[in-house]
Amino acid sequence: MRRRLTGDRLIIASHNPGKVAEIADLLRPFGVDVQSASALGLAEPEETGVTFAENAALKARAAAAAAGLPALADDSGLVVPALDGAPGIYSARWAGPRKDFRRAIETVEEALAGKRDRRAHFACALALAWPDGHVELFEGTVHGTLVWPPRGGRGFGYDPMFQADGRKETFGEMAPAEKHRISHRARAFAQLVEACFGDPS
Repeated sequence: MRRRLTGDRLIIASHNPGKVAEIADLLRPFGVDVQSASALGLAEPEETGVTFAENAALKARAAAAAAGLPALADDSGLVVPALDGAPGIYSARWAGPRKDFRRAIETVEEALAGKRDRRAHFACALALAWPDGHVELFEGTVHGTLVWPPRGGRGFGYDPMFQADGRKETFGEMAPAEKHRISHRARAFAQLVEACFGDPS
């Protein structure tokens, strides 16, 4: 039996402004007052998990315990089969300490040199944790192809080089509302909403 969120306050356990904004947009219809971990000065825990789900749960539990409120964490990344699944759970680390995703995108392209397979998928794990340590987990993926050169200034991370299957625009070119409709995060979020939120008020 899934645990439902009954309060109206929620911590977004992320220090990534783009990710916080995207999750806040998805939560807006539910009338939840959201605050980010960075706004509350919560420390970022070391991500020691070996899967997206493990890292999401770790971050959500840490924020919920520190804030005394339910916390929602996302761990997501780009998975490239031709690179043996890299950058995967290390997607953010490829951007370095300055979070320079232009450099991360270039690193992916350099690693793909000479490889014909440009398939990729974005994976997302969402973890909703309560201060007592209980966690609900949800996962979503979206498959596509990596393009070069990157296109578009919207979104964040690897979005400008990712073109979802059946689409002509990259995530970097796509209007936020359209990306929210089809993205890996949106697919995980739909499961979270059904299990823990119910219909928008």
